[in-house]
Amino acid sequence: MGTIRALWGSSHPGPTLVVTALALALGWAAGLDPARIALLAVAVFAGQLSVGISNDAIDAPRDRRTARRDKPIARGDVSLRVVWAAAFLLLVAALAVSAVLGWRMLAAHALALGSAWAYNAGLKSTPASIVPFLVSFGIFPSLATLSAAEPVFAPLWAWIAGAALGAAIHLTNVLPDLDDDAVTGVRGLPHRWGPRASTVVAAAAVVAGAAAVLIGSAGGDLSAITPVSWVFFAAVTAVAAATVVLVILRSPSRTLFRLVMLAGLLLAAQLVATGSALVG
Repeated sequence: MGTIRALWGSSHPGPTLVVTALALALGWAAGLDPARIALLAVAVFAGQLSVGISNDAIDAPRDRRTARRDKPIARGDVSLRVVWAAAFLLLVAALAVSAVLGWRMLAAHALALGSAWAYNAGLKSTPASIVPFLVSFGIFPSLATLSAAEPVFAPLWAWIAGAALGAAIHLTNVLPDLDDDAVTGVRGLPHRWGPRASTVVAAAAVVAGAAAVLIGSAGGDLSAITPVSWVFFAAVTAVAAATVVLVILRSPSRTLFRLVMLAGLLLAAQLVATGSALVG
């Protein structure tokens, strides 16, 4: 049980559960039957576990140098050999379950997971650190639509919304760890831009994603936009605007990070609310 607890703690459980819940919600919105929704959720859950655990395994030496007591691997609660075995087994499980849903879903999920693992393996320390988030989150809505009995890719506007959400997550997710990252030599795009610029760009990305969903889900016809869609768009825009105002007036803080994440969650909810528009 101690090993399982350590692996769970190393998997970034919060983001893992949120992403899995989003996959489940998108599957429901796309009209999948219960069995396919369950398989989709299991595949995404296993894949996210593999990404989170591999990230902490790779970061273990850096986490030890910065005395990260919140990291089970850095504390020595579980051996690296066990961690790597778990990460690869979960990756294989994610792909195996994806294959049950069809080769298109398998290919798309393999691309998303390969991109995420590439970030862990080194892209996080380069100016291209944002690229895996654009790729993995951009294709994410299609994991639901490609899991259908008659698989199709999600429409372009859903790709744009997913990529915008991924950009916002990346640009703000690392902000609380900038000092630790500086000590260990991690310098991705947000580190190079700094917290203020990263927060402003993240807020703008979320609004752009919300606009893509608003217009795209209505087929480009503004008169066809539903009141619910307008409410979601207004909420995303309001939170993003408040974030930009605060980052200009105050020093960057965890409050700003939480505000951008709130805007991102609203964007995700807006995407789910589009329902049948995801499958045309």
